[in-house]
Parts: sequence; structure tokens; C-alpha cells
Amino acid sequence: MTAPHNPSDRSFSADVSRFEKNIYHTAKGRIREAVLAADLAGLIALPGPLKVLDIGAGLGQINQLFAAAGHQVTHTDIAPEMVAQAQAVHQQAGLAGQYQYYAVGLQGLAQSLAGQQFDVILCHAVLEWLAQPERALAQIKPLMAERGWLSLMFYNRDAKEMANLIYGNFDYVRAGLKVKKKVRFSPQQPLQIEQVRNWTLAHNLTLYKHSGVRCIHDYLRVTEHQQRDDLIAMELAYRQREPFRQLGRYQHFLLRTGV
Repeated sequence: MTAPHNPSDRSFSADVSRFEKNIYHTAKGRIREAVLAADLAGLIALPGPLKVLDIGAGLGQINQLFAAAGHQVTHTDIAPEMVAQAQAVHQQAGLAGQYQYYAVGLQGLAQSLAGQQFDVILCHAVLEWLAQPERALAQIKPLMAERGWLSLMFYNRDAKEMANLIYGNFDYVRAGLKVKKKVRFSPQQPLQIEQVRNWTLAHNLTLYKHSGVRCIHDYLRVTEHQQRDDLIAMELAYRQREPFRQLGRYQHFLLRTGV
């Protein structure tokens, strides 16, 4: 069910195993999952089944929490290989009956889903890979049910700049965080918090919860501390406290429509 997509948007078709290792099997990935699970716990616990759409779902670690709670999940990703691997993971977990799968990018969702609307939409670490991220909410909003929820996580430009200042990468900062050779898994369009907030306001989305993801991890001077058992507990404790929240490498907005 692959749909055409903007050739400037990023796909990980050839990188499934490397993506899984670099993103999920690390302290960074565990922190991401812990913060999102904590922020979404109230929705996961709702009686259902809710209709859940995951955009750019990757291997589906977060949407699997909804499936395990009995909700119906539509898992989408632009990379067919990623969708196939996710399906295998969900089958192994005994959750295949809770899923529908589409290999399609954000731009093709409306056509592929034929007018469906969803109680909960997950869109995590997608905007920063799009050539025109400001258009994303206009494409997502029609997919939201009345009084539906949107879980939106994006790469924070200010946190990236702060981390590079701390590490003394002054030339990189002076160059506007741009390099001649792109890093394979480094997002191409880091976004500012206020920028994304303005986009959500323009689409009449109400912000219910705002957390920073990796508010501490990326600033640790001793890398061994990144494996400390209590790091996730501290990340959870500080994720909604200012000014720490704004230093999170990713930002998570939990938004609602129709209020």
C-alpha cells in the first residue's frame, strides 16, 4: 500500500536493523519510551477499544502499549521494510489481531485511510524529517476524531544548539547547525518549541501536556552516567519542570481537538 511521497522527506528503508540498534537499543531509546509511556498512560488506560493511528511508527514500540491494552492500532510508516519488521514483532508478541498496517507516508494517509478518523494519533520524530514540516498538522487534523488526541514529539533545535555549545562545537553553531555531510540518523529539520506551538494554535489544538525528552542524558559530562539505573527516574521527575523541560532533546506535546 505504498503511496508516493515528497522525495525530500526522509525514509529509513535501507536502515531497519541499524535504525533499531541506534534508536531503540540505547539509553536514549529507553528514555524516549519511558517519557512517552508516562505521558500517554491515561489514554492507554481508557476503556475502548480506541482507534489509534501511528504515523511514522517505525517498529511500533509505543503503539504496542495501546495494542496490549486492547485498542485497535493502524500502524503506518513510509518504509515497507520497517512495516514488515514491525508486523513480525507484533506477531511474536501475540498482538497481530489488534493491527492494520500501511506502508505510506504522511502525505498519502488521507487517500489510503479513506476518510477514517482516530481517537488517538501518534506522530513521534516525524516532523524534523519532512521537507515542509509546517504542513504536517494540516494533513493530520482531518484524521482526528472529534475531541481526539494528538501525541506529537519533535526534535528540539534549541537543545541541539545548547548541547553543541557545551561540547565546544562553536564553528558548527556559527554555521547554523549545518554541515556539508549529513549524519545518517541526524534529523534534517530541527524545530523550535515556539514555532511548533504556533502551528498547533493555528489548528485550534489545545495543549494538555508538555514534556521534555532527554532533559539530562545529553548533557552528562561523564558518559558512564548515561547507563545509571536512576537516570530514567530523574528524566521522568524533571521532564515537565522549567527550565529543564526546554532543554529536552525532543519535545512531546499531548494535544486535543474539539474543546
